[in-house]
Parts: sequence; structure tokens; C-alpha cells
Amino acid sequence: MSEHVIAFIMGIVEGLTEFLPVSSTGHLILVGHLLGFDGDTAKVFDVFIQLGAILAVVAYYFRTFAELFSAPSQKGFSGYHGLVLLAITTLPALIVGKLSHQFIKARLFSPDTVAIGLAIGALWILAVEFTRKDGPRKDLSGLTWKTALGIGLFQCIALWPGMSRSASTILGAMMLGLDRASATRYSFFAAVPIMILAVAYDLLQNASLLTAGAIPWFLIGFVVSFLAALAAIRFFIHFVTRHGLGVFAWYRLLLAAAVWYWI
Repeated sequence: MSEHVIAFIMGIVEGLTEFLPVSSTGHLILVGHLLGFDGDTAKVFDVFIQLGAILAVVAYYFRTFAELFSAPSQKGFSGYHGLVLLAITTLPALIVGKLSHQFIKARLFSPDTVAIGLAIGALWILAVEFTRKDGPRKDLSGLTWKTALGIGLFQCIALWPGMSRSASTILGAMMLGLDRASATRYSFFAAVPIMILAVAYDLLQNASLLTAGAIPWFLIGFVVSFLAALAAIRFFIHFVTRHGLGVFAWYRLLLAAAVWYWI
């Protein structure tokens, strides 16, 4: 199979899974193993195409991001106050990720660790969904710095491949009092700064692997990831409002079982 075809497949996988609570990194590791696509260049490619998915969020919520830079505000996720909240959410994972980057890349990027993350994350989703109490819950206008920090701490859990950054931030936000739809939207927004910084750091560390021959299939993965992520964002925000997260938990458990059987 050519590198261009592999790039197309991996771009679809990344775009469709980056914002669903199923772990895009876990899926990229598993699909990469199935396709025989591994090694240092493959790891850099997996990180690079995440930038396409992140830019899809910026495009989809362009007006929201533009407003963050255009108007002062003293509360909630709006204006400069919203930028501060995003910075607070980003900081914990930035620190922990920096300290554990080499260990994670060397020890945790394997199918068995992904399966563990998928299973534990699935049980977490079911626990939150089935114990969630009805009643008034906060939307993004009620987001405080304490809640933003708490979501940031939950985001650190996603450093384990298979746990899912999306799942960790959505579930963390719900446990801290946000309604499901608002938790999902904030998960989208919170992905932007942490993923841009992670991609930039990884690419600087591995710039020598970005050869002229690799650029075409890197760009294929980037563009496909962007387009697939746009479709996934539109689907997920409508689906989760009406149906919840339970179906993703069962999918994760089935996938984890299949991976354990496979290995």
C-alpha cells in the first residue's frame, strides 16, 4: 500500500475520532499497526495531521474564537476572560505533557496500553452518564477559573493513549457541573491551544524527519483530517445533545476486547 493511500486513511481516522470520546491517538496507533505504518516518521505524521483537525474547530467556531479577541468580559467564556480560562485549562496538561513526553512516546504507544485506556475510559463514561443527577447545570456563561482548572487537570488523564482528550475534558466538565452540550463545546475549544502547542513542540523536536519526499503525503493527511473533522464536529454536537455518551462507551469496550483478542 502506498504512503499516499495510508495518509488518506489515517487522515480520515484522525478527523473522525479527534473530537469523539473514543481516542484519536489510540485509533491512529491501532490502524497504524494494522497497516504496518510505524516508526519515528509515522509518529510525527500522526501528530502533524492532528493540526488539520484542530483547524477544523477554528473554522467551525470562527465567530466564537474571533469574539474572544475582540471584547473584554469579566465572566464566563467570552472576550478576554474566555482566553484566560482556556490558558488555565491548558496549563496542567502542558506541564505534565512536557515532563512525561519521552516516557509516553517510548512506553505507551502500543496496542495493549491503548486497549487499557479504551476500557477504563468506557467505564468512566458509563459511570458519569448513569450517576448524573437531573437538575440545573451550568452553561459556558457560568464557567469560572476553578472549573477551568479542574477541566485542565482532567485533561491530563488523556496523556495515556486510549483515554481520549475529548472524553476526559467532557466527563471532567460534566462532573464539575456543566451540562453535557456545554461540556462538549468547551472540549472543542480547549483542544485548540493544547494541540497546537503539542504539534509545534513535536515538529520542532523531529524537524529532520520532514523531508521533501514526505511533504506530499503529510499534506494529504492534513487536508483529509480537516475535512473529516468538520463533518465529525457537526455530527457530534447534535448527537450528544440528544443521545448522550453511552454508545461511545460500548464501542470502546468492544474495540478494547477486539484489541486484546488480536494481541
